[in-house]
Parts: sequence; C-alpha cells; structure tokens
Amino acid sequence: MTEQEYQPHAEEERREFAAESESLWRLTLAPVTWALHLVLCYATVSLACARQLFPVDTARIWLIGATVLALALIGWQGWRALQQWNVRNTGALSHPEGKAEDRHQFLGHATFLIALISAIGTVFTSLPLLLLEGCR
Repeated sequence: MTEQEYQPHAEEERREFAAESESLWRLTLAPVTWALHLVLCYATVSLACARQLFPVDTARIWLIGATVLALALIGWQGWRALQQWNVRNTGALSHPEGKAEDRHQFLGHATFLIALISAIGTVFTSLPLLLLEGCR
C-alpha cells in the first residue's frame, strides 16, 4: 500500500492534531515571554524613576532576576523545540517531501529560531539595566 492510499484513522488524526496544536502554542511562548519582559522592564523603571515609588537599585536587582527567569523559560522552550526538530538524530535540515512528520519537525525548527530571536531580544532589553547607572 502506498502512502497516498493510506487513510489515517480518526484516533490517529486526533493525536496528530493535538501534537501540532501543542507545537503551535509552544511557538508563541518565547516571543510572549520576551514581550512581557519588555513591558515589565519599562513599567518598573518608569515607576522607579518618574514616580519614585521605590529605589532604582532595587528595581534593577528585581529586573535582573526577572531577566534570568525569562531567559530560562525561553531557553527551556528552545531546548524542547530542538528536541522536536530532531536534527541531531536525522541530520536532515530540510524536508522536501512535506510529510506529517516533516511538518512536525518544521514547527520545532521554527520554534527554536523564534526562541533564539526572543533570547537575543530579552538580552538587548536588559542591557540598560547593566550599563546605565540610574535615572536621568
């Protein structure tokens, strides 16, 4: 029986859809983490500098901790995506056939790259915390 003649069962289709749906949610977690970190940094610094609700040094320490937490979450997502991509085991960087497993691995590849971009964005968002001394 060729692959074109094979018709998957309903249960098999449900499992595949659930796996791909989870992959799509994981695809968004890293950029959402980056965005939330960005908003947290700007809001905290504005409250510390403009409103003077708490000392800037305290805000800096808390935000560096939040940065470490955000980078850990993004790194974890990148690691999971690398496992889904499975490039180390298959050695295939591209899949021209476009089978279901190839699409699953592509989502892992895309998630890994988005996690990498999100990590870079998070680091650049945090650089002023390390380089600037206070409010000006």
